[in-house]
Amino acid sequence: MIIKKILSFAASIINLFIFLIILTFNSNAQENIKYFSNDEGVLSIMYHRFNEFKYPSTNISMDIFKKHVELILDANLNFYHPKDFENEFDIPKKEKKILLTIDDAFQSFYDNAWPYLKKNKIPFVLFVSTEPVGNNGYMNWDQIKEIERSEFGVIGHHSHSHDYLIDKSQEIFLNDIKTSNLIFKEKLGYVPTLFSYPFGEYSGFMRDYISQNFKIAFGQHSGIIDVNKNKFELPRFPINEKYGEIKRFKSIINYYPLEYKKLEPVEKKLSKENNPPKFKVNFFDDQKNIENINCYSNEGDKWMKSNIKLVEKELTIKFREPFLPRRGRINCSVNDNGKWRWFGTQFIIR
Repeated sequence: MIIKKILSFAASIINLFIFLIILTFNSNAQENIKYFSNDEGVLSIMYHRFNEFKYPSTNISMDIFKKHVELILDANLNFYHPKDFENEFDIPKKEKKILLTIDDAFQSFYDNAWPYLKKNKIPFVLFVSTEPVGNNGYMNWDQIKEIERSEFGVIGHHSHSHDYLIDKSQEIFLNDIKTSNLIFKEKLGYVPTLFSYPFGEYSGFMRDYISQNFKIAFGQHSGIIDVNKNKFELPRFPINEKYGEIKRFKSIINYYPLEYKKLEPVEKKLSKENNPPKFKVNFFDDQKNIENINCYSNEGDKWMKSNIKLVEKELTIKFREPFLPRRGRINCSVNDNGKWRWFGTQFIIR
C-alpha cells in the first residue's frame, strides 16, 4: 500500500515536471499579438442566479433580465452562438455581437431563465463545476444534458470544486481540472472546450495549463473582446442586482473594444514583492485618439483616477499604494470620436 502511494506521488511529480517543460518551449499562452484590427468586438456578459433575491451579489431578477435582452435587441445587436465565437475568434468583427454566459449551473437558472432562453432561441454558454452538480440549489446531470442537446445551449468547463484554486498548490489545481475532465467525459462523452476560471481568478501557471487543454478561457474583469485580447484571459461584464441596473446596462452595451498590442505584467497573481505592479500597456501605432485615455484603479481599496503617463503609444500607471486583498482592478476608456472604447484588468492579491 505504501509503495503504491509512493508510485502515485512520483507519477504526479513527473507529470507536473513534463508540463513545466512543455510550457518552457511554448509561449502561445503568453501573447495574442496580431495587428490593429479595428474590431467592433464581442461583448460578453455574465449571470449566475435568477430570482434568488437572498443572493444579491450574484442574482438578477427575471424582469430585469428580460429588459436586458430587450435592450440588446432594440440596439440591433445579435447574440453570438458560443461555437461560432470559438471558431471565428481570429476574425475581426464588422458588427459588435453579444455573448451570453451563465456561471455555476444553479437550479434557479434552469427554473427561470432557461424556459425564456429556449422559447426565444437565445444562444448561451452554461459553465458547470462538476462537484456540486445534483446538490441542493444546483442543476442535475439530466437538466445539464437537456441544455447540451439544444441547438443554442453550450456547456462550458468551470473546474470541479469551484474552489479558490489560485490559493492551492499546482498539484491540487491540476488534479481538480483532471477530475472534472473525467466526469465530463463520463456524463457528456467529451470535455468542454470553453473554460471559465472560478471567481475569475488565475495565475500565470493556471492560464498556461488551461491554454494547453482548452480553446478559450474567461475571467471576470470588465472589457470588450477583440482579436488582440489573450484568448485565455478574456473579459466579461459581471451582472447582478447592483450592476444590472438599466442605466448602467445601456452604457455597457454601447462600449467597444480598446485594443492593445501588449499588457504587462503578464502574471496576474501579485505578492508583496511585486505589489503594486509595474503596469504598462503598448498600443498600436495607427490607433487614434489614444491621448484621450483615462484610467481608474482601486489600489488601497479606493477607486480613483489613475496617475497615467502616455508616451508614444505606451501607457504606464504610477500607483498611489499597493492593492489590497483580494482583487486589484484597473479600467481604462477612450472617447474615440464619440465611440467609447474600454478595457479592464484584474490582479489577484495574495
